[in-house]
Amino acid sequence: MMVNVCVIGCGSWGTALAILLNRNGHEVTVWEFQKDLAQRVDRTRENPDFLPGIYIPENIVITSDLEMAVADKEVVVIAIPTHVVRSVCERLAHIKIGNPIFVSGSKGIENKTLLRVSEIILQTVPSVSEDRMVVVSGPSHAEEVSREIPTVVVAACSDRGTARRVQSILMNPNFRVYTNDDVVGVELGGALKNVIAVAAGISDGVGFGDNTKAALLNRGMVEIIRLGTAMGAKPMTFAGLSGIGDLIVTCTSRHSRNRYVGEQIGKGRTLKDVLEEMVMIAEGVKTTESAIELSKKYDIDMPITTEVYNVLFKGKDPKKAVYDLMTREPKDEDWTK
Repeated sequence: MMVNVCVIGCGSWGTALAILLNRNGHEVTVWEFQKDLAQRVDRTRENPDFLPGIYIPENIVITSDLEMAVADKEVVVIAIPTHVVRSVCERLAHIKIGNPIFVSGSKGIENKTLLRVSEIILQTVPSVSEDRMVVVSGPSHAEEVSREIPTVVVAACSDRGTARRVQSILMNPNFRVYTNDDVVGVELGGALKNVIAVAAGISDGVGFGDNTKAALLNRGMVEIIRLGTAMGAKPMTFAGLSGIGDLIVTCTSRHSRNRYVGEQIGKGRTLKDVLEEMVMIAEGVKTTESAIELSKKYDIDMPITTEVYNVLFKGKDPKKAVYDLMTREPKDEDWTK
């Protein structure tokens, strides 16, 4: 059954989701903040800065008119960087949008407020309710989704019926969707794994090996589970697609922007220089700041996250950070402490 969908964001993930939804037979409108970018993509049917080499079908509408983009839509997909979600949603709050299902595909934690993306949406858009707020997460690089490489994700909502509705809208033979009712866990897994991906990249850049990366992934997941459960998530959610699944792909893939940032820093470059040359956003950088604040708020020991923060924002030498991790006091392998 055809659904009228608006995708907020014409970056790599927003473009890939628009193409996916179009392939599934839905009517798709993409909103892009930058008028010149919207016009260029609409004219050329390609998004070379974010998804080069991928054709965007002619029947996908691309516009910089937000009111037109969301008018009469049954589903609104948020696919923009976390730090701009609030400002865009505040604009949506003043537009008559009816009662669409909102789907968040953004993976981050807002600085200062420490809110997850779904919480920002619920706080700023009065017409959105928890039972119509869905989070989609999992190992899903836009570069591969757009090329129809088999991908599996999870859609989480407090209302299983709404989650299944989104599942049916997104699913096709190359894009499988599971459902879950643990919104907190699914969202935190998708956000916090980016911090560990930066750590994995630093390890690669310094020249450490597979043993080091495997330890970072494993002990990084320990930190994610500790913080997540303290915030109300179900521990087993982190064993799923938005947890260990997304952690694996983000820490190992050549497509991972967060791993790339860490790798460049591990090679001796500064964070400022790396970020200035990037067109796309590495959510893990800002999320690291939020994760540190959350660890303090919930009194959770997160040594890897702390060292990533020290390397990114305090100028600590990556090798010294690893040394300090390796020489911490001996402990039992207990995931709860």
